[in-house]
Order: sequence, then C-alpha cells, then structure tokens
Amino acid sequence: MSKKGFTYKDSGVDIEAGETLVQSIKDVVKETHTPSVLTNIGGFGALFAPDLSDFKKPVFVSSVDGVGTKLIVAFKSGKYDTIGQDLVNHCVNDIAVCGAVPLFFMDYFSTGKLNQKVAIDVIRGFSIACKENGVALIGGETAEMPDIYKEGEFDLAGTIVGIADHDQLINGNDIKKDNIIIGFKSNGLHTNGYSLARKVLFSKYKIDDYIDLLGMTLSESLLQIHKSYLDIITKLKGIKGVNGFSHITGGGIIGNTERIVPGGRNIKIDWNSWKRPEIFKLIQETGNVPEDDMRKTFNLGIGLAAVIESDSLDEVTGKMESINEEFFRIGKIT
Repeated sequence: MSKKGFTYKDSGVDIEAGETLVQSIKDVVKETHTPSVLTNIGGFGALFAPDLSDFKKPVFVSSVDGVGTKLIVAFKSGKYDTIGQDLVNHCVNDIAVCGAVPLFFMDYFSTGKLNQKVAIDVIRGFSIACKENGVALIGGETAEMPDIYKEGEFDLAGTIVGIADHDQLINGNDIKKDNIIIGFKSNGLHTNGYSLARKVLFSKYKIDDYIDLLGMTLSESLLQIHKSYLDIITKLKGIKGVNGFSHITGGGIIGNTERIVPGGRNIKIDWNSWKRPEIFKLIQETGNVPEDDMRKTFNLGIGLAAVIESDSLDEVTGKMESINEEFFRIGKIT
C-alpha cells in the first residue's frame, strides 16, 4: 500500500492563494504608479526610472521600518485598513526630514496563513497613503510561514526610496545656539510606544471599551493613523534659517532631535507649551508611569519638530497659516 503524498499546501503554504492575492491587488497598486514605473507587480524585480533632469547632484535617500506591536491592537480589534497607511507615512516622514522627495515604496507582508481579506485591507492602506504622498507602490513580498506566526498573526515592513539634490539635503549642521524648536501635532501614539501602552491599558480596559476621556473607543484611539508631515516639510524646507527637522518616534522629542543637533549643543524643551492628547494622560495615570519614562517613550503630541532661527519665525508662521497648520514653540538650542 503506497503512502499518501505530502504537498506544500499540506505543510501550510498555499501558493495559489498568494497568486490570487497578487492578481486581486494589481489594479489597486497600479493606481499609485507614476510615469517612472516601468512594470506592474508580479515580476522578479520592480523597475523604476526616475527623472533626474531637475537635479544637479542627485542623492537617493532610503529608509526601512515596521509598525511594531501596534499590529497587536489591529489583531485584537479586527481592523486592518489603517496599519498600511501607518507604515507608509512613517517611512515617508523618515526621509522627508532629510530633505528628500519620496519616489517609491515596497512592502513585506509575512503571515502564518494568508487571509485574503486581511491582506487586501492592509495593501489597500499602502495604496491610500502612497497616493496621498505621491509615492509609487512598485512591489513587495507576501510570505506564508506557518511555523513562525500564530493563527491570525502577521508582520509588516516597508522600504522607501526618495531623492534630493545634494545641496538641498537637511542634516542639522547649521543648527546653532539660540535656535528655537517648533513642534507640530501628532494625533496620538503614531507607531511607537505600543508595548508600554498595551501593557498598561489592557490590564484595565478591553479593546472596544468606550473611554469618556478619549471620546472614542480604546481601539479607535490606538489605531489613529500615523500622520504624514511631507506637506509641512515641503513648505518649510526652502526657507532660509530652517536648519533641521526631526521625526518624533521611539525615543521621544529629545531623543530624536538629538540625532540632528551638532555636538556641544543641548536641547531645552518647555513641556508645558502644548496640550498633550488625552491618550497619554490615560496611559500615565492608569499605569502610574513616571514622567521621565513618558518623555523617552512617546511623542506626547508632537510628531514633528523643526529647528529654526528666530528671524525665520514670521515666514514659517505665514507658510503654516496658508495650509491651516498649527504649531507650538516648544523649546530652544542652548
């Protein structure tokens, strides 16, 4: 009697499901494409031919990131249409603060067992954010690894590539004593600090509990989309005296702004110069989290900081009023 054959599908990997997914998302992905994209998804490599005619000395700027344990909030809530936007916007911000214009984005989606609906929701989120930021979604990888992930779990990573003229790169080298620091609002945790937030909040609340302080459910607050600051940075980066930008992620306001401040200069923040979103108050009070830990872990309501010369403040204010964008004077360089 012959033994029953054992297939790849029997081991938990469904190649046909992956192929079906690729076909089902082609139109959504193609909506993000620019004339520089030479291929649709599904090939061995993605082809992108940038127009370099406006650049004297072009520099490609890239970044790779994930959304961390914010994914666990998505798993608990069963809502997957925002985390793709989180990932794209996070990556866009990371290269925009360097002075780069984003060109294209690629994703990595790995899971135990491919759920078509979940994957489509996530990729649709990629597409929405890519279109909003003028970025082409040109390819990615979907991997089934049943021995790595538990049922219903997956992980995401994204890579972005942008471009800047060498003379237009923003590196903070011009930051000097008495420069002021202005901050732009976040809409919550963005994509950092979720391990602490989950440990604190889920010890007391359920994912769908309505929280009066927040004016929404816990899941709605925790899944607020990471804001893109590309438009703000684009409006400000040509102003003389705008010397640096920092994307406020893990490490907080000081930890991230230190990355662009030259040695021998210090950062002084007035922590009472803006109103923190209520989610941070809820975390701190529920978990009795020390203030120093809050400052090192979360953005506390400031998602982007800019270091500028005081003489530039009026022009900066005018540019931001033109796009109805509020900012706060939150500190200075000492």
